[in-house]
Amino acid sequence: MGHKYISKIAVIAMVLAAVTLSVSTFAAITLNSDISTTGTISTSPNIGVFSDSGCTQSLTTLNWGSVAPGNSATSTVYVKNTGTGESITLSLSTLGLTPSAATGHITVTWDKAGATLTPGSSTTAIITLSVDSSITDVSTFSVTVRVTGTAP
Repeated sequence: MGHKYISKIAVIAMVLAAVTLSVSTFAAITLNSDISTTGTISTSPNIGVFSDSGCTQSLTTLNWGSVAPGNSATSTVYVKNTGTGESITLSLSTLGLTPSAATGHITVTWDKAGATLTPGSSTTAIITLSVDSSITDVSTFSVTVRVTGTAP
């Protein structure tokens, strides 16, 4: 009877060890997992953001898919000055990054900062999402990307 008791304790100990290793492994995998993202695009008056070079398909969301910590993803968009009066200078900003743990670890930039668009003209822009390699506790996030055109 003592032998069966010791066998049961050994089985329980092995199960607990396996569970502990599984939890530790899961935590390590979670820390290195890709981060899913969606982004909303907002614009100032006289600016349009489009998914096609002909500027016929308005773009209101960005989906970079999953991005691993330490990596970046890009999205090509087309920005048009839809106004008729003045040239505008382009800028990009972000709003509403959630969750707050993503702040400082996720950045959105582009290659058109300070570019000028005359009325009716458009340009190709590359928006880059970068995820810092030290990010933790974030598996999904959202952010609003604002494209602004300011008259000089």
